[in-house]
Amino acid sequence: MEIHQSAVILLLVLCVSFSTHNQPPHIKPRYQKFLNQHLGPDMNVQKCTSEMRKRNITGTDNGCKPVNTFIQANENQLKAVCDKKNQLNKDRNLFKSGQPFPVVTCRFQTGKRPPNCTYRRGRLSTRYIVLGCVGGWPVHYENL
Repeated sequence: MEIHQSAVILLLVLCVSFSTHNQPPHIKPRYQKFLNQHLGPDMNVQKCTSEMRKRNITGTDNGCKPVNTFIQANENQLKAVCDKKNQLNKDRNLFKSGQPFPVVTCRFQTGKRPPNCTYRRGRLSTRYIVLGCVGGWPVHYENL
């Protein structure tokens, strides 16, 4: 049993190291926050309130976030948006996806402070996304 647990732990460590390979340490916290707020490969319109609470997503004032968008994609697809051929704005490091993505947009409904925020049923749409990238890593979703 100990050999099996060790193998699983080693596999997890390798997976984490490959997903952040060559990522500068100063970018990692921003990238992780971006993934927490916007990565949603399995997100659906019924899960807005539960996902916002589970992920502890708050607004800039630590209150209820007015709007949040979950992108139905995987990490590699989002990182690919940061390719130089997709760059829109050099001053702000904005990149537009080469193809549209399904997204679920959640809008605040009621509540004063987390964790008591509730969100309307999400809205599913498909659109090109614009991301702010640093060193080839997505760190910001630009809501256009």
